Amino acid sequence: MIERYIQFLGFDETLRLLEANEHPLLPSIRVNTLKITVSELKKRLENKGNELEPIEWIPYGFKVVKEGFNLGSSHEFLQGYYYLQNIASMLSAIILDPNPNDIVVDMCAAPGSKSTHLAQLMENEGTLILIDKNINRIPALEVNLRRMGIINSIVLNMDAINLSDLNVKADKILLDAPCTGEGLVRQDPSRKTSKNVKDIEKMSSIQKKLLTAGLEALNSGGILLYCTCSIAPEENELVVNDVLNKFNNFEIIEISKNYGVEGLTNVFGVNLLKNLKFSQRLYPHLHDTIGFFFCLIKKADK
Repeated sequence: MIERYIQFLGFDETLRLLEANEHPLLPSIRVNTLKITVSELKKRLENKGNELEPIEWIPYGFKVVKEGFNLGSSHEFLQGYYYLQNIASMLSAIILDPNPNDIVVDMCAAPGSKSTHLAQLMENEGTLILIDKNINRIPALEVNLRRMGIINSIVLNMDAINLSDLNVKADKILLDAPCTGEGLVRQDPSRKTSKNVKDIEKMSSIQKKLLTAGLEALNSGGILLYCTCSIAPEENELVVNDVLNKFNNFEIIEISKNYGVEGLTNVFGVNLLKNLKFSQRLYPHLHDTIGFFFCLIKKADK
């Protein structure tokens, strides 16, 4: 793993990344503005001994600098006033930017952190199709939808690789693809040794199939956000590059704000699509988050 990092980050930056991975993340929460205002929840949580710090990128998000109680068992949590969610994950729905009248698909939805955020941005309107392959993860998704008061969603237990079977054309699609989770070492140190190159190759194959299915389900002018909690180029830029080289009616577009550093256009000696520079990478040592990747892809208008 480290040898690969050195190839695309260099020795010094790899060392900084490894050091940052040894520092646990602060908890962070996303206020559910469908149920409560930001100011009211802030007041309630601070009155219970929590110390909150605003998140620059997310006007309804806070880092919890000091916990006054267990954030996952408070009355406010159980009533769906907030979701415990890391900052990088919160950016996914913000970057996709769904509108209230959109048809939106979340291809790998459980347990619902991004799904409930999409519904929040859609103001609980439009149509939100939530897909997850693993039936054992569906109950957690349904519980979170109920807890957060989401009423614009349909839950489907199916493999999103078969998305075309639904005969639905979406305006916006979120593909938070299953991955090795190389970016999650800060919150799960076991990932330092639990994954190997064969795991990356296996996930890359699945990711390409999912991305292809997602792109084929887009409306003209529709947008898909491909993201992972991995920093592996094999699961990110190389996946997008391989899939888009098979199409001529999609383009990688710029993300409206610079949350991270630009994506790789040359890695492991391979030249990739130039517009992959518009994708963004988040790193623990640069952005104080987990490792994450975002790439926004638009289907050409007819």
